[in-house]
Amino acid sequence: MQIYMQEKSLIKQNILQYIDFKGISKYKFYQDSGITRGILDQNNGMSEENTTKFLACFPEVNPAWLLTGKGPMLLKSYSSLENENDISTVNEPVAFSGKKRGIPLLPIEAMAGVFKGDIQVMEYECEYIYIPMFKDAHFFMPVLGDSMYPTYNNGDIVACKKLESWSFFQIGRVYVIYTSQGAIIKRVMKGSSEDYLLIVSDNEDYPPFELPKNEILGVALVIGGVWVE
Repeated sequence: MQIYMQEKSLIKQNILQYIDFKGISKYKFYQDSGITRGILDQNNGMSEENTTKFLACFPEVNPAWLLTGKGPMLLKSYSSLENENDISTVNEPVAFSGKKRGIPLLPIEAMAGVFKGDIQVMEYECEYIYIPMFKDAHFFMPVLGDSMYPTYNNGDIVACKKLESWSFFQIGRVYVIYTSQGAIIKRVMKGSSEDYLLIVSDNEDYPPFELPKNEILGVALVIGGVWVE
């Protein structure tokens, strides 16, 4: 008889590593983050909601490291401050062009600025990825949750091409859609009228819903992805 013991997800293991690194007790962690007490002790995955709460509470954590275990634990801006305790050591910003050291892998909290066009991507805020087949991408972003499974898994990274106009959608394609509620990665289908889109998750556990086009603040086409096994 074969016995299978489910292990903690990589995200939970990384969170435990981070709070140990910072010397934060679990009691303090749950109190500050709003995450349900005891979650880290359960041998299962981390929900999209709790992952988002963690990143909101600890913005210094590199989302790519949290999801994949790769790269530095801390974003460069915070790691510089940890080491030097002096903001003058932080690198100067670079324009959001993707032409320097590859394409930026953006943290979740940068999405609003990208789509509103009111910030530059700071060199110290993100990692850069160079993949020749995605040279036309404007940015990469991590996938949180399992709503797009099996196409994209939690922790995968998608390559995105920002669109200046979203009067026309390619029906059946996957987009990053930014609204006042935040950014979502979903498949777009024809809505009940010209004024609506049907937003579809590839995971059938998540029901589709209609989104008024006038609520859309920004759009990027997903042109591919990097899968994490």
